[in-house]
Amino acid sequence: MENRYWRLNNHPEGINFASALSLEIQKKPNPQEGQILIKNDYLSLDAGTRLWMTPRTDGYQPPLPLGSMMVGLCLGEVIESKHPNFKVGDYVRAFGNWADYSCVDPIMTGTIIVDRNISDIRQHFGVLGMNGWTALWGLTETAKIKKGENVLISAAAGSTGILACQIAANAGCNVYALSGKDNKCSFLEKNMGVKQAFNYKTDDLGDEFSKIPNGIDVYFDNVGGPILDNVLPNMALYGRIAISGLISDYEKDRPTAPQRFDQILMKRLTVTGFFSPDFMDQGPRLTKELLSMLKNKSIEMPFDQTNGLENMLKAYSKLFTGENIGKVLLQL
Repeated sequence: MENRYWRLNNHPEGINFASALSLEIQKKPNPQEGQILIKNDYLSLDAGTRLWMTPRTDGYQPPLPLGSMMVGLCLGEVIESKHPNFKVGDYVRAFGNWADYSCVDPIMTGTIIVDRNISDIRQHFGVLGMNGWTALWGLTETAKIKKGENVLISAAAGSTGILACQIAANAGCNVYALSGKDNKCSFLEKNMGVKQAFNYKTDDLGDEFSKIPNGIDVYFDNVGGPILDNVLPNMALYGRIAISGLISDYEKDRPTAPQRFDQILMKRLTVTGFFSPDFMDQGPRLTKELLSMLKNKSIEMPFDQTNGLENMLKAYSKLFTGENIGKVLLQL
C-alpha cells in the first residue's frame, strides 16, 4: 500500500510553496516499537509551520531539514500500534505529516486520544484544538483580561483570532478587531461579538485606535509587523500585549522591529510572548472549558475546508493571502 506525502525540498521564497515542496510516494510506513500508525482523515494548516520551512535556528523549535516530510497536525484513526497506551481504533490528534498516513512516536508528537462522538469531529482542530487552547490561554492567563476592558485582536478572522474575539466578548470585554478585507470586518462585527473591526490595509489605524475610549488595555497579536507601531502609542497605561504569532515575519523572513518601542516604557506596558508548548500540560483543563462554551453555543468556528492531499499547497496559501475565514484544513 502506498503513502503519498509532501516533501520539503527547498526553503520557499514568500508564498511560492510549489517551488519548495513536492508530492511524493513511498510505501506505507510500518511502525516500530513505541510507535503508532495513523490513517489521516484531516490535516490542520497553521501559519506557524511556515517558520519550520525557513533556515532560521532562533525559533521555538529547529527548522525542518531539507528532504524531510512536511510536519503538521493530523486527525485520524490508529490502524497499527506498537505503543502500550494506544490501541487500534483510537481516534487521535498528533503532530504527524502532510501525508495519507502518519507514523509517529506518540510521546514525542503530543498525541492525544480525542472524543469522536462530538457533533463535528473537525472541532478537534477548531474550538477544542490548538487554536482554541491558544486563544483561551493567551487571553486569560497571559493577558489576564478583565470585564469592561478594551481588547484588540489582530488576524481576527483567522483560526486563533476568531476564537479570541468570541472568548473576549463572552468575558464582557469591548472587542476590537483587525482584518485585511471589508467583508471579513463585517463578518466579525455581525457574528463574532466584535464592537468595531478595522481594515488594516485601508483604514488609518493610528487615527482609529486613538478614538478607542481610554485606550487599548490588551492587544492579542497574531501578526507582528508595522501594525504594532500604531498600537503602542494607543495602549492604555499598564496595558498588556500577548504575542501569539508573527505571521508577517514568517512570510517575509524579516523580523518585526517596532519603531515605537519607547511606548513600552512610557505606557508601562507588559509584553509577553507565548507558544503552545508552554501550556500543553493544561490541555485537558482548556478543552473542558472550551467544550462547555461549544455546547452552550457561545463559541463557534467556521471551517475553510479543501479536499484532497494533492490540493494541499492551494489550501495552505490561503493562510498568507487572506482568503480564509476561520480554520483552514484539508480532508483526505
